[in-house]
Amino acid sequence: MTADAFIHLPSLRDRVTDPQKSLLRLTPEMFAMWEQRARAAGFPAHWRLSDEVIEQSRLSLLGDHSSGDDLWIYCYGSLMWDPGFHFTEVRLADARGYQRRFTLKIELGRGSRKYPGLMLSLERQEGCCRGLAFRIAADVVHAESAILWRREMLRGGYSPAMVPMSTPQGPITALAFVSNLAHASYVGELPLDQTAAVIASGKGILGTNREYLAQLAIQLDALDIEDPYVTELYRQIDAHAVSDA
Repeated sequence: MTADAFIHLPSLRDRVTDPQKSLLRLTPEMFAMWEQRARAAGFPAHWRLSDEVIEQSRLSLLGDHSSGDDLWIYCYGSLMWDPGFHFTEVRLADARGYQRRFTLKIELGRGSRKYPGLMLSLERQEGCCRGLAFRIAADVVHAESAILWRREMLRGGYSPAMVPMSTPQGPITALAFVSNLAHASYVGELPLDQTAAVIASGKGILGTNREYLAQLAIQLDALDIEDPYVTELYRQIDAHAVSDA
């Protein structure tokens, strides 16, 4: 990130993990570490997409990206506080016709085979999803997007797309990781109480699913972003915490 990256959102400066300190900046070396952890947890060699398939997915969308153009990345979940890539600017951004929802079952990260969790995704629905858009400088687009792709497209749960959106500083088109409805892990939008119950019990090598939801709710609150779905889930999770006590 650059010194003026937070010019539009100065209060966010201390709420975003420095990419160089992120455990989710999936350089080849960091990727190898997570690969070892997955295998140690009992996952087979084919637990993820191959490096070649991941890179092919990236190039199919960004292969024609001009070397002189910056790239915006739309962030609606953990990328809002731990993007893991270097950026030169961040803005609030509205993606119309989309909503954030927990619709992907996970058994790694903040879930496990014994205690599966749910991962946040971007669903095509009426309304508007407000998140953050981070701008990657043109000269590092391919290097930084490759690092991001290893993280987001590890198992192919998303369908990357270039999505037009609005920001207070003007319209942009940003890369967004949208739900892949054909993926085996896709469960769709479950009833809210069922979603809360799964998140309340999910846990894995990255921590608990409950902690993820808490981080999301806290970051949205810090940005004055209202999301009734997340607010109600967080309230129900608190109720689960009381009943578990």
